[in-house]
Amino acid sequence: MTKTLLRGRLLTFHRAPQSADDDRAYTYLEDAGLLIEDGFIKQMGQFTEVSAQSEGVPVIDHRPHLMMAGFIDLHIHFPQIQVIASWGAQLLDWLNNYTFPEETRFASGAHSDAMAAAFFDQVITHGTTTAVAFCSVHKTSAEAFFAEATRRNMRMLGGKVLMDRNAPDGLRDTPQSGYDDSKALITDWHGKGRNGYVLSPRFAITSTPEQMEMAQVLARENPDCHIQTHLSENKDEIAYTAQLYPNARDYLDVYGSFGLLGPKTLLGHAIHLEEREIASLAETGAHPIFCPTSNLFLGSGLFDDAGLRARGITNGIATDVGAGTSYSMLQTLNEGYKVLQLRGHALHPLQAFHWITRGNACVLGLEDRIGTLEPGTEADIVVLNARSTSAMALRMDRADTLAEELFVLQMMGDDRAVEEVYIAGVAAKSVLETAAEQRLSRRHRRLPQHAQGTVRERQALPSNSLWTSLASQ
Repeated sequence: MTKTLLRGRLLTFHRAPQSADDDRAYTYLEDAGLLIEDGFIKQMGQFTEVSAQSEGVPVIDHRPHLMMAGFIDLHIHFPQIQVIASWGAQLLDWLNNYTFPEETRFASGAHSDAMAAAFFDQVITHGTTTAVAFCSVHKTSAEAFFAEATRRNMRMLGGKVLMDRNAPDGLRDTPQSGYDDSKALITDWHGKGRNGYVLSPRFAITSTPEQMEMAQVLARENPDCHIQTHLSENKDEIAYTAQLYPNARDYLDVYGSFGLLGPKTLLGHAIHLEEREIASLAETGAHPIFCPTSNLFLGSGLFDDAGLRARGITNGIATDVGAGTSYSMLQTLNEGYKVLQLRGHALHPLQAFHWITRGNACVLGLEDRIGTLEPGTEADIVVLNARSTSAMALRMDRADTLAEELFVLQMMGDDRAVEEVYIAGVAAKSVLETAAEQRLSRRHRRLPQHAQGTVRERQALPSNSLWTSLASQ
């Protein structure tokens, strides 16, 4: 039995805050104790009370930093991590020019394994402890994804995409092979450890009606699996979908007609919606996923969060790397705030941090396991430092409230603001940083004497600096 007691300021949510003054929606403690036992949160409360009942348990003191539930990212593309920040055009051109050529590389098991390790390093470094990922069309990519998630004991969800048309050679399956590969992956990985399989028809443009029928069969056979796809991101995409599915009433009806809509359905983007689609989302309980950095990057449009919520629809929020421009859920909130401002809605920081923790957990139906720091939940925790940069520290000198601190993190924070990340109660980010420093040290020892002074100077840089990234390659 392994026990650890974390000490620090603590914030956890019990429900979505209805306003800036809704302090009953959350618990905030200035000096909290968080007792972790065998990967789960055993006790949460004032440090003096928790420590009195935890005699002999080692204490890790994170004061004055803020402990929260780990961030949850509901839409990210694992095979696109090396095309993030690729210049060019809008959605369909970006897919053809960057995404599809890159994803063909994941036919290689060795490449998939290497990229899976890099992917998990990135999400952990940025404070994300759970993500819902699209893998490539290749079974090897999903195997690498789940194997790495298992190795790190992370609660991760993902699936190989189904796509049998409108993609290059080497990036298409067939209705039957897509079914067979998905079924085998579900058998091997779904519900094993902390893994969850997600049925993943990429989007209507890349799947024939025959493949959609096979996706429907998979959904019927595996009702406990989530479903993820894309919806109404771009007007050209919508028009092309209408050509391919002329009998569908609208884009969403393509998925609805194959029985793919329900509370476990995650629909990336959902920007340009018709009235019937909005009514169908409310009726079926399917979840639009807001991807602000990619929507801005590709010029796709402005997500109507407030309008959808007013209809009783629960929205998620996500990075959408690689069209998304940052792995950071903090930066996702930054850009999301600006998008919603243009929609006439000011996202309050308490609502924002609920969204990327318990809010996204509720979208997944996993709020009893992740997204909060309640006793009995899995000990996925992020520790945040609102003074992590000189600019943030300068601003924090005038911050008097918790909401102000959260807004500084929301607008100015990134991976540097993440002091530590715990996965099932085990410190993860500091381990990655130590490994990077050791690699740098080994490289330093191999350098000729005349070059070592330069390296010593670079070693003094923060562990997430460009030099450290290069040194790890």
